[in-house]
Amino acid sequence: MADDRQDQPTKQQEIFTMRMRGLGNRTVLYQQCAASCLGLYNNDFLAVDILHEKGPITAGQLSKLTGLTTGSVTALIDRLENNGYVRRQNDPNDRRKVIIVPLYEQKEEVSSTYLPLHTAMVKLASSYTDEELELISTFLGKASEVLEEQIQYLHSNARSKFSP
Repeated sequence: MADDRQDQPTKQQEIFTMRMRGLGNRTVLYQQCAASCLGLYNNDFLAVDILHEKGPITAGQLSKLTGLTTGSVTALIDRLENNGYVRRQNDPNDRRKVIIVPLYEQKEEVSSTYLPLHTAMVKLASSYTDEELELISTFLGKASEVLEEQIQYLHSNARSKFSP
């Protein structure tokens, strides 16, 4: 088990973090290419992907997850709704809230854009045992949590730096 008290990262830990950064960079570039292919703005496509991951959420939740202001998210939702990627639905628990429901899965252009990546990732996954995939999936879940924490950290630091 790794020692959390190490002062200096090992060579393997440094290689690992560089590979993670590289994966992150390539993910961003892929998202930008996919957004462009679909004729969407990057933030719009990011919102589509967040909705794919999280399912129906409120505009406020989408604002928090994207880091966009509520006004920007409203305009983003308007664009996505006009293009058939989402629909607004009243929250059954709170009539003041609106839930954003993803519809893009029904859009052929989205599924055909993602299909080659999905196929390649399934092929890659098939080269690992179920136990290895469980470990990798656990790691990816924990890595996502670390990234979420770092996003919140950066947001809070940015707010404090620019607040009067």
